[in-house]
Amino acid sequence: MSCGCKTSGDSAHSCGPKKTTNGCENVNTCGNSYKLSVFDWLSNIQNPASNRCDFVEVRFKNDRKSFYKNVNNIPLHIGSVVTVESSPGHDIGVVSLTGELVKIQMKKKKFSDESALKIYRQSNQKDIEVWQEVRKKEDNVKIEARKIAQRLGLEMKVTDVEYQGDASKVTFYYTAESRVDFRQLIKDFAGAFRTKIDMKQIGFRQEAAKVGGIGSCGRELCCSTWLTDFRSVNTNVARYQQLSINPQKLAGQCGKLKCCLNYELDSYLDALSNFPSSSTMLETEKGRAFCIKIDVFKKKMWFAYVDSSMAWYDFDIDLVKKLISKNKRGEKTLPLEDLKEPETSMKSIDLIQENNVDRFEKKNKGNNRPKNQNRSNNNQNNQAPQGQHQKRAGNRPERQDRPERVERPERQPKPNANNQSNQPRAQKPQQVPQPKAQLEKVETVNSDGEEKKANPNKKKFKKKFPPKKDNNA
Repeated sequence: MSCGCKTSGDSAHSCGPKKTTNGCENVNTCGNSYKLSVFDWLSNIQNPASNRCDFVEVRFKNDRKSFYKNVNNIPLHIGSVVTVESSPGHDIGVVSLTGELVKIQMKKKKFSDESALKIYRQSNQKDIEVWQEVRKKEDNVKIEARKIAQRLGLEMKVTDVEYQGDASKVTFYYTAESRVDFRQLIKDFAGAFRTKIDMKQIGFRQEAAKVGGIGSCGRELCCSTWLTDFRSVNTNVARYQQLSINPQKLAGQCGKLKCCLNYELDSYLDALSNFPSSSTMLETEKGRAFCIKIDVFKKKMWFAYVDSSMAWYDFDIDLVKKLISKNKRGEKTLPLEDLKEPETSMKSIDLIQENNVDRFEKKNKGNNRPKNQNRSNNNQNNQAPQGQHQKRAGNRPERQDRPERVERPERQPKPNANNQSNQPRAQKPQQVPQPKAQLEKVETVNSDGEEKKANPNKKKFKKKFPPKKDNNA
């Protein structure tokens, strides 16, 4: 979440070959990408020198910030690396805000001017090199510290480690559900790391703010980007918003209830002020009915009988108020099913036709007729009764000039084995046994009256001509 340069406090990034103590070249936007940064909308306004603010907001690792007094009137801008006073030694940080907005931030965070420490100087190259070296050690120190705490059997979690700029002190941030006796732990830390040890306990929400992450909404966590004050969130907030008390859905990355449940709480409380109490009981002629559900947006309340709670009836809050006032007068209302007005169904017009599956087939519905349908129509026409065919034929005019067709003699199929196998048995003509003398000689009569003897069992062969001789060969 840093600007990306070596001097911005993040040693894992680099903005280019230029490494100076003045910060980034673009001093107007450097620092606006930090966690919990403040946009300086007064940066383009020149204030008189007499009313110039002497305080500067300095940012350290992650979201730790503090205010320092510029006693030496050093020309500073957003992104400048400065060496500030600390106990013991000195610390190195990045300027995150200057000008008149610093006074507003100090007033907002209730920071007193008397407790403000001073700025020594702009950090030189030696200070930055020492600072970057100790920042590289933090990950290994955090892993080693967790091993020591686990060996001692302490119920705590070392969340983050921060070295001071001059490497004279290291701060361990930890989370624990109960009180932890870490007297032996500090001795082991001092013997392992050879520096002054400082232990700070933080909450689970502060841990999520330091570590960072992506929420269920798909965006970065609010606590690590812009949220500064952590208001308490309880289950009543979810009940006011008609949410199911499901810890898996209501809990955030920190394991506690989500901070965003408080964002819309005021709007829900304002809307629920017009609703009758959720514990309202209606006296009807059929029996007592109780409120089972509330819809804040539709301004409706669902009621069900005490005896049979499976059937729900929804009513507007105006009607419910009338029924309550009627019960107060000692009168019973009609049954819920009689009070229920029939809903007028509004037919919505789908202009885009996204819900229709056949929206692409409706355009050419008449032209693209399936072939199977045409075949079925033809079959139906062929299977029409015989009387209809005669009527159609009778309607047509007969052609007088058409010559009469000459009836040809039917050709008898040759006695072939294949033809006999293909013909069904029912259609085979009954063969009359003939004498052997007639089978030997079969006489056929042509149209000219000539008689020819033919043997039915004799095979016909085609004449084969010899190949023609090529004289040129």
